[in-house]
Amino acid sequence: MSQQKTISHIDNLPSTPGKFKTEKSPPYIHRLRVHSAISRLTLWSFLFLIFIICFFFLSPPSSSVSPRRALGGDSWGGHNWEKKVSRSAQTQTGITVLVTGAAGFVGTHVSVALKRRGDGVLGLDNFNDYYDPQLKRARRKLLDRAGVFVVEGDINDSELLRKLFDVVAFTHVMHLAAQAGVRYAMQNPGSYVHSNIAGFVNLLEACKSANPQPAIVWASSSSVYGLNSKIPFSEKDRTDQPASLYAATKKAGEEIAHTYNHIYGLSITGLRFFTVYGPWGRPDMAYFFFTRDILKRRPITIYEAPDHGTVARDFTYIDDIVKGCLGALDTAKKSTGSGGKKRKPAQLRIFNLGNTSPVPVSELVSILEKLLKVKAKKKLLPMPRNGDVKFTHANISLAHKEFGYRPTTNLRTGLEKFVNWYKDYYSGSKKGIARAFSNI
Repeated sequence: MSQQKTISHIDNLPSTPGKFKTEKSPPYIHRLRVHSAISRLTLWSFLFLIFIICFFFLSPPSSSVSPRRALGGDSWGGHNWEKKVSRSAQTQTGITVLVTGAAGFVGTHVSVALKRRGDGVLGLDNFNDYYDPQLKRARRKLLDRAGVFVVEGDINDSELLRKLFDVVAFTHVMHLAAQAGVRYAMQNPGSYVHSNIAGFVNLLEACKSANPQPAIVWASSSSVYGLNSKIPFSEKDRTDQPASLYAATKKAGEEIAHTYNHIYGLSITGLRFFTVYGPWGRPDMAYFFFTRDILKRRPITIYEAPDHGTVARDFTYIDDIVKGCLGALDTAKKSTGSGGKKRKPAQLRIFNLGNTSPVPVSELVSILEKLLKVKAKKKLLPMPRNGDVKFTHANISLAHKEFGYRPTTNLRTGLEKFVNWYKDYYSGSKKGIARAFSNI
């Protein structure tokens, strides 16, 4: 309405602005305007006063924990919290490790192994719902029993990371937190950028600003080899043809690691994992949901490569991966920066951690059928264009040379251990669950 009045008023202006004279309003009009302005001011002041009263008297009482510190129902900060953090990080070996993704599959096993040998270990995990969070909570119980405290928080929370580094002088960071899974990237690509790129950068920022700077070991992936057709995959092979967004974010992580190593003197070791499996594993992995569906007499889908070719994976048992993680950590040299400034070149490495024995997925299913004593209902389909690759095969000679990495568990032995755990964990009986919790 006001806009229409303005336009109407402009339309009444003379064509020669210089000859236009404003008309004076009568005195009573001025008095009405002043009175109206005072009334509006009084009204708004009254409303503002009511707002202030409501704010102070109707707002819930303030908590000692700020909203910033509310993380998944848990909170961080405070004297008791710092005591838990410090107690968990106490070391007998001089090594103190922050393990991100500690309630994940690999993170749980690595954290327990580090703690058992006397290292100080503090876990960090956001317990997201990519797969059943209850499984992650159960892993957390394992960690509690081992004496590892897990802070519930996100690696993108800069304030939390600064606090952790203020409380504990970490010598190492084992960065295992990530958005995993090749196929899920087609449904939720943003989660991969958020965790695998932004989260990694945020963690590196905290590490480069820490004093002392920790050495970093982090989980890359065999998926970075992408469409590479040369086998076995070697660290010297090209990795510029990712077949999935997940692979692309892991490749980006390797380039980001190079940058922070070059600029800030961070000691960084990347580990390219090859299809890790075993007890307490991830439900989104084929061996896991094949086991579930075979036991429930549901059909399972087995993908074939083009022209009925074989799909094969370099399945690597969790205990062998843990040995590789600890070997990489123990041979990691110190970072060379201080307060975000590099003093001299720092160590930068990348290693394959695989089993060196690719097995066709059809053979995986055959082994499971024998262990479960149930015939699988199989449905063969062509491999979809969802980022999966036909095969993976690790050349581990570099890891063997640098820290003696040598996998010792074949697929049948590893799957037998997994099946025993699976039956116990999902048995519904107290004895079975107790056995499952002892299986680590």
